[in-house]
Parts: sequence; structure tokens; C-alpha cells
Amino acid sequence: MSDSPNVVLADWLDSEACEIREIEGRAYTVLHHDNDESAYRELMRSKALRLASLAENGLPLAERLELHERAMVVKRMKRFSTSASTALNIGSVFFMSALLYPDGYEDGQKNDLEIFAQKIRSLT
Repeated sequence: MSDSPNVVLADWLDSEACEIREIEGRAYTVLHHDNDESAYRELMRSKALRLASLAENGLPLAERLELHERAMVVKRMKRFSTSASTALNIGSVFFMSALLYPDGYEDGQKNDLEIFAQKIRSLT
């Protein structure tokens, strides 16, 4: 296992993305199989809270990157967190569910966080 700063950060981002995919999977089940809109809303809130804390939680890992990479990485993590915080502040479950998914997204594609982790992994 590599301990290069970009790989460590990318591994952490992958882990966060995996946790978020699991939350989304549970949310899909409770909405479409259990018809439990309240549980769905809480799971989407959980997803948004996780993303809202991404920049703060990832900062110690990002600080290990080279200076020229750090600014871009921190800025992008803050955008993820800011979007999630906005969704939470306005209370929009739709906005929370759409976090990480651009227009034109199709099932099976990587979401924005997974793409970001892949980009960080390729930094040299």
C-alpha cells in the first residue's frame, strides 16, 4: 500500500464515496420498497451531512499534498461541502439526493466524488 499523500487522500475519498453509495442504496430501498418517505429524508440528510463535513475532515490529508496541488484539492472539497450545506440549509431533499450527480448522469457511471478521488490518485 502506498503512503504517498495523494493516494492516502484518494483512498479516504473512495471510502467516503463508498459510504455515501451505501446510504443512497438504503435510501432507495426505504423509498421504493418500504414507501417510507421519512426514512428516505433522514438518509438523504445523512448523505448531505457527510458531504458537508468533507472539507473539514479531509483537510489534514490534503495538507500533506504538494502546495501546487493542495489549493485545487481544498477548493474542490470545499465546493462539495458548500453544496451539501446549502442543501441542508434549504431543507431540499431533492437537492440532497442530487448531490454528486451532474445532469446527464446514468446509472453505473462514477459520481463526482468518485471522479475526484480518481483525479487525486493520478496526481504526480
